[in-house]
Amino acid sequence: MTRIPLPALAALAMLGLAALATPAAAQMPLGDSGLTLTVTPSLSTDYLFRGISQNRNRPTVQGTIDLQHDSGVYIGAFASNVSFPGSNARQELDLAAGYRFALGAATFDLGGIYYTYPGYDAAPGAFDYNYVEALAKASYTAGPVKFVGTAAYSPNFYFESGNAVYLEGGADVTLPGDFSLYGRLGYQWIERNPRYGAPDYANWSVAVSREVVAGITLTVGYYDTSLSKAECFAGTKLCDARAMVTLSRVF
Repeated sequence: MTRIPLPALAALAMLGLAALATPAAAQMPLGDSGLTLTVTPSLSTDYLFRGISQNRNRPTVQGTIDLQHDSGVYIGAFASNVSFPGSNARQELDLAAGYRFALGAATFDLGGIYYTYPGYDAAPGAFDYNYVEALAKASYTAGPVKFVGTAAYSPNFYFESGNAVYLEGGADVTLPGDFSLYGRLGYQWIERNPRYGAPDYANWSVAVSREVVAGITLTVGYYDTSLSKAECFAGTKLCDARAMVTLSRVF
């Protein structure tokens, strides 16, 4: 795999800033094809995956592309800069596909994701970062509250750590003044904990968001895990509690 050069990352950052500054626009129907393209650039103070920092508390530029057909079938991609202790991985690229549908007030998303790290060169005896995961998501809206749940399964999780299961539940609440409140609680089980670098753990978060200008949404949240520093990847701070600020824009 080819490493993405630093100039390309700089260009991605400038593209994200430019996109955030663009006047508001709706999601983009592609003619009469039945396809809708959604693009979401974001800038954040960190990148957290299930409560664990993927960028060592550093600013992160990210982008998501989603292409969905009227039938509910979709494909998508997510890209972000990353930084792990003792690793030359600098980018993450995730490829997704699945099917979305609604049953009454409930919506469902059944799909899968391939997590990749272009440019990462595993040292002799090291394990692969890439892995696949099947996901099932559901949500149910009742008035101002949307209840959400996620179940994920990987047959060979990150760092070749074997079977892994993740369950998460929470709620999104619409508040007065165009504010939204989000709460999540999740738990990650991993078959080969020593190889992964941490025991099974819980993670939780609470965040508030609001559109601030021209379709740009500001999100401020608090995130934490049940892992102590000693349990977190040989004594790192990747699992510590932290506040995170994100600016995002949906096209």
